[in-house]
Amino acid sequence: MGKQTQIELFLELAKPDEKTGVSRWVSKTEFVGKYKDLMFQNGWSWGRGDGQLAKMYVLERFPAHGAIEKVRTNGFNTEEKFNQAIRSDIKEFYKNKKCVMLGVCGTSVNTRIEVDHKDGRKDDSRVSDKATQKLEDFQPLCKAANDVKRQICKECKKTDKRWNAKNLKGNPYSFYEGDENYTEELGCVGCYQYDPVAYRKQSAKRIAKEASENTTDFIMKKLYGEDE
Repeated sequence: MGKQTQIELFLELAKPDEKTGVSRWVSKTEFVGKYKDLMFQNGWSWGRGDGQLAKMYVLERFPAHGAIEKVRTNGFNTEEKFNQAIRSDIKEFYKNKKCVMLGVCGTSVNTRIEVDHKDGRKDDSRVSDKATQKLEDFQPLCKAANDVKRQICKECKKTDKRWNAKNLKGNPYSFYEGDENYTEELGCVGCYQYDPVAYRKQSAKRIAKEASENTTDFIMKKLYGEDE
């Protein structure tokens, strides 16, 4: 028999009821000996909301906020879940591309490339289906950038307020389409985090347009001052 996975170890320890899916509370102090691989410090890695265990069960932690002391399953997860699987040809295309945010493509933990779903809300059924996925639904991000983006997208989903690109010094506009308010019409389009390449391209076009429109006024004021 091969080594048990973390999920198998936890289910063996928690023993959720076969009919209800509810288990006993399992304290972190029990993650010793055979179950030592279940121990975590910052965050509940094997119990992530988008992980395999969460697809099977409704997971609960105690306390609800702060350092986790114990966890349990509280029923089966019957909600339809977004399939995060990415088609192999798309992964192959992006795997050696440089991060569109930080410009790196390395082998260390933080610089290795991950294929990122541009839409951080992950609620588009077309993108969830491998058969209908498109290259432009994804982008190459190094792990460090992807980790930060994940948190930014969670905050946006909670507040419906999009991330302001001017948080990065040198970015001339807050959004390349729309404003700070998330709408169903635009979705994530227009947010720097959704597509930093599109943001740069649209910003360059917008700056060029604004400069062109203001050239005449600038020249006349330079030559004739306020008399013109």
